[in-house]
Amino acid sequence: MAELRKVLIVEDSDLIHKMYQVILMRYRKNGTQLIHAVNGIEGLNKLNEHPDTDLILLDINMPVMSGFEFLRRIKQEKVFQSIPVIIVSTEGKDEDTARGLEQGARGYIKKPFQASDLYRLIERLFLQEEPILGNQQNPPQVISKKISTQI
Repeated sequence: MAELRKVLIVEDSDLIHKMYQVILMRYRKNGTQLIHAVNGIEGLNKLNEHPDTDLILLDINMPVMSGFEFLRRIKQEKVFQSIPVIIVSTEGKDEDTARGLEQGARGYIKKPFQASDLYRLIERLFLQEEPILGNQQNPPQVISKKISTQI
């Protein structure tokens, strides 16, 4: 099991935040801290407070600042470039997936998803360098190209 000490969840839905608390319980038993933000601006503030974050779960459609803008900004900061980001979004068009991966996300999963899909995605993410996709309609698979952190 991946060792996660801190996970930043950037998501505007209270229901999804509660869902993550339940889904990530298997990691929380090992002391993982979940940090919650409801939009991109708050996510940036939380990330500045917790630069030792191990993983970011990121929604795309949020008020104040979108997930794409949040991702673009953190990948410009050297201190945050190595933090893996998994986009978890209702937006599942090929162009949305490609945009997220091109901007530096390491994984992409479409809502709704099964808890087992997220577990598998997290585990695979920490075992390899390539970005991955996955949900019940599209099982996790390695994306063949490396993602540039250059924006």
